[in-house]
Amino acid sequence: MRPTATVLVYSDDANTREQVRLAAGRRPAADVPEVEFLECATLPAVLDALDRGGVDVCVLDGETAPAGGMGVCRQIKDEVFRCPPVLLLIGRPQDSWLATWSRADAAVTLPVEPVDLAEALASLLRRRLAVDA
Repeated sequence: MRPTATVLVYSDDANTREQVRLAAGRRPAADVPEVEFLECATLPAVLDALDRGGVDVCVLDGETAPAGGMGVCRQIKDEVFRCPPVLLLIGRPQDSWLATWSRADAAVTLPVEPVDLAEALASLLRRRLAVDA
């Protein structure tokens, strides 16, 4: 198992980024590596990070403005070669169809529920690490 995995967290709200970090903890599940978080508050920062490579999973806030996580997800799925899996944070369960439209790999609702987020993140990390193996 790799020693660490990199999780990009995109939100214009520092409290949302903190909720994600705290919910995931250092290791979201026993069978995945420890995670390091790369926080981004703007779309250019997300695109720069993905261009540099090394991101294993993206967590995108669908409520971010002006570039919402749903649109960002769709954009990176189109533009980034071997795009990392995306966990989308949605405002309400009824928005799950928008997560499907954006081509997100998983979605959880805000405010962040720690168990749900950790399970979804661990699942995406397993998928990504299996592809890279």
